[in-house]
Amino acid sequence: EVQLDIISFDAAISACGKAGEWEQALVLFDLSAQKAQPNIITCSTMISACGNAGEWPRALHFFDEVDRLRLEANLITYNAAISACERASQWEVALELLREAQGRQLGD
Repeated sequence: EVQLDIISFDAAISACGKAGEWEQALVLFDLSAQKAQPNIITCSTMISACGNAGEWPRALHFFDEVDRLRLEANLITYNAAISACERASQWEVALELLREAQGRQLGD
């Protein structure tokens, strides 16, 4: 039996996100949490998948998951969340995220 690892789930979530299939990405994320430990790449990929589909509130939910999972948000994570907000014209939330990223001195 082949054991799936988190890299396999990340790749599948990314493929779903690029196809606009955020609901399927969500199923995979939930499955990944049962089979492997989601990491910052998993969360960032899920944020992008939701953002690409215009599901910015769900994207921000997964941004919040980063803290719940005790992971460290990185520049990619913030960029994914900011992009999700940008696509939905949520400029105020995007600016808030940008300020937060700057406060953490990401990208310096």
